[in-house]
Amino acid sequence: MRLIISPVGADTALRTALQDLRLGRYHAARDLLEMTGREWGLRTSRSNLLAAGAADPGIFKLWLDEEPTSPDAAMMWARVLTRAALKAYRTGMSEDVAGAAARLAAKAGWRASDLLPECPVPWVDKLLLSQLPYPAHYLDPHARHRQMPWDELPGGREQGMPHLGPWPLLREVDARHPGNREGYHAMRQYFHRVCSAGAAMDFSCWMLMSEPPSPELRMLPVYALADKFRKEHGEDGQAGTSTFWQASTVGHHAVNAYHKWFARLPPAEYPWASMADLSYLAHALVANGESRMAADVLRAMGPYVTAQPWKDVNTILGRGKNWEDWFLTIRASTLRRWPITTTS
Repeated sequence: MRLIISPVGADTALRTALQDLRLGRYHAARDLLEMTGREWGLRTSRSNLLAAGAADPGIFKLWLDEEPTSPDAAMMWARVLTRAALKAYRTGMSEDVAGAAARLAAKAGWRASDLLPECPVPWVDKLLLSQLPYPAHYLDPHARHRQMPWDELPGGREQGMPHLGPWPLLREVDARHPGNREGYHAMRQYFHRVCSAGAAMDFSCWMLMSEPPSPELRMLPVYALADKFRKEHGEDGQAGTSTFWQASTVGHHAVNAYHKWFARLPPAEYPWASMADLSYLAHALVANGESRMAADVLRAMGPYVTAQPWKDVNTILGRGKNWEDWFLTIRASTLRRWPITTTS
C-alpha cells in the first residue's frame, strides 16, 4: 500500500479545496465551509487544515475584502493571523512584531465572533493565542464580568485541577461546541508551553476523571506523553529513551483511547476522524506491543499518515532509516500479522 503523508486523510472535499487554495483561488474553500455548515467539529478541523495548507494566506484577506460580511471569510482570516502570531513568537521575532501580530489576530477573531456568535472557532483561536507571553484575559471581551481570579477554574482544587489557565476561553468554546477537539488540545498546549509537561499531563488526565464530552478527547494523554518525550529527550536522545514508550502509563492511555474512542467509531466515519489522532494512537499501540489493536487503527488510516509522532520519535531514537521507511516496515509487519479487523 502506497504512503500519503497528509493530515487530510480521505476527506476528498477538503483536499480539493486545498488544491484550489494552492492555485490562488478560494472558491472551493468557500463552498466547502458552506457545505460544512454548523457541524462545529468538522468546521474547526477543516478550517485549521485550510489555514495551514494555503500557499499564500493572503488569499483569505482577498476573500474577506470581496465578501466583508462573510462569517466564513472572517473566520479564515482570523485563523491565518492566529497562526502567524504564534509563528512570530516561536521563531524569535521581536516582541513588538509578535505583539502586533497577536493584536491583529485577536481583532480579527472578535470580528469573526460578531459575524457568527455561535461559532466556536474564534474562541479556539483565542485559546491558541493565550500561549503567548501576554495577559490572556485581554483576549476575553467579557473578562470584567467574570468571576475573579479570571484564570482560576471555579472549584478547581475541589475538582482536582489546581492549575491556573485560560479557563473562561475554554468555557466559551464548550458553550458553543461541547468537547471541541481543537479547543481542548489548545488548552493542553497552553499548559505544556506556559506551565510544564507535567501540568499538561495533569490536565489531560483530569479530563478523563469523568466521561469527557467527546470520546476523541481520550487521546489527550497520548499527546501529552509525546510532548513529554520530546521535552525530556530532545533531538539527540538519551539513555533510557527507547523504554519511554513501553511504560505502563503509555499502554494504559493508548488502550483506553482505543476501546473508548476508536473501537466505537463507525467505519463510515473514519474519513472524518483526525488523521493525527489515528497516527498518534497507532504509534503508541505499536510501541507498547498492542499490535492487534494497532492493526485496526492502521487499517482505518488506509494509505495516509501524519509525520508526527513518527518523525520525531525516529529522530530521537537515532534510527538509521528515515521515518517513512520505518513506518512502512511497521505497517507491513503489523497488518501481515493481523490481517483481519478486530473492532467489530
